Amino acid sequence: MAFIRKKRREQQLQLYSKERFSLLLLNLEEYYFEQHTANHIQNKGDQNERKIRGSLKICSKSVIFEPDAISQPIIKIPLRDCIKIGKHGENGSNRHFAKAKSGEISLIFSQVYFIKEHNIVAPYKIERGKMEYVFELDVSGKVEDVVETLLQLHRASRLDKLGDQTAMITAILQSRLARTSFDKNRFQSVSEKLHMECKAEMVTPLVTNPGHVCITDTNLYFQPLNGYPKPVVQITLQDVRRIYKRRHGLMPLGLEVFCTEDDLCSDIYLKFYEPQDRDDLYFYIATYLEHHAAERTAESYMLQWQRGHLSNYQYLLHLNNLADRSCNDLSQYPVFPWVIGDYCSAELDLSNPGIFRDLSRPVGALNKERLERLLTRYQEMPEPKFMYGSHYSSPGYVLFYLVRIAPEYMLCLQNGRFDNADRMFNSIAETWKNCLDGATDFKELIPEFYGDDVSFLVNSLKLDLGKRQGGQMVDDVELPPWARSPEDFLQKSKDALESNYVSEHLHEWIDLIFGYKQKGSDAVGAHNVFHPLTYEGGVDLNSIEDPDEKVAMLTQILEFGQTPKQLFVTPHPRRITPKFKNFSQTCSHNAPMADSPVSPGEESFEDLTEESKSLAWNNITKLQLHEQYKIHKEAVTGIAVSCNGSSVFTTSQDSTLKMFSKESKMLQRSISFSNMALSSCLLLPGDATVISSSWDNNVYFYSIAFARRQDTLMGHDDAVSKICWRDNRLYSASWDSTVKVWSGVAAEMTCTRRQRFDMLAELEHDVSVDTISLNAASTLLVSGTKEGTVTIWDLTTATVLHQIPCHSGTVCDTAFSPDSRHVLSAGEDGCLNVIDVQTGMLISSMTSDEPQRCFIWDGNSVLSGSQSGELLVWDLLGGKISERIQGHTGAVTCIWMNEQCSSIITGGEDRQIMFWKLQY
Repeated sequence: MAFIRKKRREQQLQLYSKERFSLLLLNLEEYYFEQHTANHIQNKGDQNERKIRGSLKICSKSVIFEPDAISQPIIKIPLRDCIKIGKHGENGSNRHFAKAKSGEISLIFSQVYFIKEHNIVAPYKIERGKMEYVFELDVSGKVEDVVETLLQLHRASRLDKLGDQTAMITAILQSRLARTSFDKNRFQSVSEKLHMECKAEMVTPLVTNPGHVCITDTNLYFQPLNGYPKPVVQITLQDVRRIYKRRHGLMPLGLEVFCTEDDLCSDIYLKFYEPQDRDDLYFYIATYLEHHAAERTAESYMLQWQRGHLSNYQYLLHLNNLADRSCNDLSQYPVFPWVIGDYCSAELDLSNPGIFRDLSRPVGALNKERLERLLTRYQEMPEPKFMYGSHYSSPGYVLFYLVRIAPEYMLCLQNGRFDNADRMFNSIAETWKNCLDGATDFKELIPEFYGDDVSFLVNSLKLDLGKRQGGQMVDDVELPPWARSPEDFLQKSKDALESNYVSEHLHEWIDLIFGYKQKGSDAVGAHNVFHPLTYEGGVDLNSIEDPDEKVAMLTQILEFGQTPKQLFVTPHPRRITPKFKNFSQTCSHNAPMADSPVSPGEESFEDLTEESKSLAWNNITKLQLHEQYKIHKEAVTGIAVSCNGSSVFTTSQDSTLKMFSKESKMLQRSISFSNMALSSCLLLPGDATVISSSWDNNVYFYSIAFARRQDTLMGHDDAVSKICWRDNRLYSASWDSTVKVWSGVAAEMTCTRRQRFDMLAELEHDVSVDTISLNAASTLLVSGTKEGTVTIWDLTTATVLHQIPCHSGTVCDTAFSPDSRHVLSAGEDGCLNVIDVQTGMLISSMTSDEPQRCFIWDGNSVLSGSQSGELLVWDLLGGKISERIQGHTGAVTCIWMNEQCSSIITGGEDRQIMFWKLQY
């Protein structure tokens, strides 16, 4: 996982260096300023005097000496414990002489830490009592400045109030930054143009490193003030794939840059001192990326996940990223759910729903008895109320899981100590049981539990993590009986995460962590209320004037953990889980044979049809114009084709219905019902009758066999804009603000007697309706209005399911996806919007620079007709327009595709119909 890979990269870098120092040796909120080559003189003035070669590090709250010999421990002297700092031998009588001669610095103190002796990671050793250490700098001329710096930092560390300490150290830091600037000699090329330079800090887990940020026309640079871990960090803008604005310390100051598409581990995380600097840098990189990478939203990822193009694991990674979770910020580390609830059985049966955790409840609500106790306390609590006294994700919990791979982080967080051996991450089953039963333990998991690296489960570093009460040493994590090895445990955990049960219920957990049950009354109803300070906007740090109170509150929030940024405010849609599709990350050959409805070696007709459709849509960008004919005097408004494909019927604003023979390439009939425009047409089953809608408020039935108008339905008070027919029912949309449902029998349409129409339902709108469409089962209808509203209707009850105002102008076309899970709408505003049918959530929106008048789609890709006459191919899952195909000389007004998806006909304002073929 991300954290492990980052840690491993650090370890690989250290293989090529003798340096044992890292920023993790500093206290939280401490800065490393500078280093000097020096000797530590032991037993100064004694016959046993000896010099230990190394490096003296000056930090904002401590002095650290790192000996070159790894057998010697690193020495850390807290400045607050210093009694006296000065030149060695400096006193009242010989002070001026000492200034001239001495290259040695003396520190008298009451406490010292010894760290990483023999380069072994272990709890810090502490020695107390009055002591004096002498350090001899290689460059004696720097002693004055170093002593002056140490005295200044010593004064800061001895201030009574923590807020005053922080303010003084911040002032010292800003003064150092102001006296320096980015070294332009570090540019990769002399031709680079500087666009911006500012001060910032590079963020890594638990620590930050101040320096200068510089961006040119080709590169992003960060130069640490202290030159650690290397003189400059450089990222080529061409390699950048994603950037995110971040909250850091509850302030809008963070920016994280990724050069990968699907990784939680970023290439750099920067914290700025001013929001404007962060926003300016973001704008520059985002502008650069506009031409190189598509911006992704939670909704676009949701669509990919729903349609099976992202695994559950990948989707959760993306949601965490979008919700400000970062592996560089342990207070906002990515959060993943417990999905398995059985850690005692010898076998794990993923087909048994009983082995899974209830994903609709937070961890704190899984145990009913504990929940009752918590609710009792909650009801008695004064405002602001909260149900849980601890969070589900915090730095302590993250390092609880990762202590075996990141022990130095744990030592940093806990002042040089590991946790009590019995409270360590000893057993999966014990940890799960404590999450269920513990009074204050409500933690979720981290991504590593569903990754490939087992190192966080194994004590491969042979750390001494202590001895438990029973006498056994803390070593590898104890696995559940159903796991044969750490690798097997991770594989089965991954299989569980990708199982059908989790796929069908993961949206419930997303509602709790990232969605509408995160806050407000829905959170109360879901027993999902945490301390107010954990939520975004829970406290305004800028409004707190007392520096002590501000520092204390920030420390409390960062250590307690933070709730992710809320991504969704309506119920999250369920995943589409096809009956026979296996979503596991493992290979498809692991799926049981019983899952397949077809015997091996056989293919059903449906399979072949779906395969041909899939092939066609995969090659939709290769569409080529085959023939074109100008058969109308005004814009073409509708296209209908006979089952055998030989006859093409079109309507037009010239008020005519025309019948064109594809075989003879001749116009066979031209029929006019009135002098008003016709708006759409369709063929009834059996290909004997054509129905046309008209701006004269009527719907006309034309008998092909008898070559005459057969009937007229006068059912509206304004123009009829669109008609649909399904299962002997006619659906008509009108500018009179209604959609009406009529009964009719297709077979009777062929006879000469007039048809009697009964209105079964009237679906009322506030404004004129311009388009309608039915789902495959004829149970749902979607309508689009003049004012940009898309409405989904339940036809079984004639009631509104969802009303979504998602366009800023007329809705030109709407259609359900083949599986009826989504609705696509195209508008005068140039937008293509995808709406989840179950929840009514707008889950994807893409924009073009012109209106899209009509379209066809398969649920993943769209072929739309634009105002300019081009056909656009849209990749909804990729969030981009993948092809532009030249077509009509005016707007494309209607489009038709055959069932096999191999033939397409378009009509346009240029009065032409065009026949298109797919070239594989």
